[in-house]
Amino acid sequence: MFDINFFMKSFKFMRDAEEGKITDRKLAFDTLESLRSRDPIVYNIETTNACNMRCQMCPRTTLMTRLDETMPLDLFRRVIDQLKPHSPADWSAWEQFVLENYGIGKDSMSENHFFLLIIPKVIQLHGYGDPLLDKNLGENVKLLTERNFHSYFSCNPSNINLEKMTEMFDHGLSYIKYSMETVDDVAHKAIRGKASDFTRSYQKILKLLEIKRKNNYRTVVVITMLDLNRENQAEDYARLKAAFEGKDVYIYLKSEDQQWYRKNYHGTKSVHWSEFCKHPWMSMTIKSNGEATMCMEDFDNEIVLGDVQKESLRDIWNGAKYDKFRHDHFDLTPCLKCTERCDMTMIGELVGRKLAPLATQAA
Repeated sequence: MFDINFFMKSFKFMRDAEEGKITDRKLAFDTLESLRSRDPIVYNIETTNACNMRCQMCPRTTLMTRLDETMPLDLFRRVIDQLKPHSPADWSAWEQFVLENYGIGKDSMSENHFFLLIIPKVIQLHGYGDPLLDKNLGENVKLLTERNFHSYFSCNPSNINLEKMTEMFDHGLSYIKYSMETVDDVAHKAIRGKASDFTRSYQKILKLLEIKRKNNYRTVVVITMLDLNRENQAEDYARLKAAFEGKDVYIYLKSEDQQWYRKNYHGTKSVHWSEFCKHPWMSMTIKSNGEATMCMEDFDNEIVLGDVQKESLRDIWNGAKYDKFRHDHFDLTPCLKCTERCDMTMIGELVGRKLAPLATQAA
């Protein structure tokens, strides 16, 4: 989830900043602070950072140094108990906002539809791990359904266990996304690692779709292919679409999230990665060890803003560490992960830098 009200209220501010109309840095920061909710909203809960894949595009493969951990069920429950779903009225206003400003209706199917009309309403259960390796995942999904939350996670279909997946469907899982990079097994292993392939994954997904049909489960099965700018990318995606033609799936080609550490930066078609980063004012991420971080892209938990095992989400969200982080983010503080190792534009880059940094102004 993210704060859809903040997104809507800051939309004009964002457009003005992109057009260079905002020059007063202190006023800009104060505006963002005035628009953010004091109630925390969690973008995702990384229930585990364990993974058996070796994906060539993932910083977990070459950069992450964290030890594998899985979040205990009682800690997951503690986090969920401090959150609430969007109200029907707020969601209706959001759907209208997305239609008017992005031209995307609620029944569309695309990368930006997924980001704007699915991601904002779900508790995302993945981070830098494969949730299918979390033994508590079924209970986590059940808990979310009981609390009237929509649930979602992305995973590698090679890890599908039909019995466990059926349990999650039965517990009310809202969305499940399987990433498939090619219909060729050898090429798939080259991209995702030896534990991955297409054929076995495809057969498992077809069985799940049949289980869904027979039991009238409402889980939406999402199929994506990452746009890695490969030479035969378009042909591979066309073959993947053909493989799922007539099947009950939501399918789209997804822009690669982070490319700063890759040599072949090739841009994005995603609204999320094209607009400035709103995460400091819009949402937080909870990692598998209970640490609250600025967003899921902090793969090594470099910017830890609190510990949900010791503090409430509200105290973390409105605390001194978060306040300092928001200032550092806005001021483009050197050596901050956000300023040096992230593809997203920071709002501080868009607001005129004629004034001294906020810390100097305050003094």
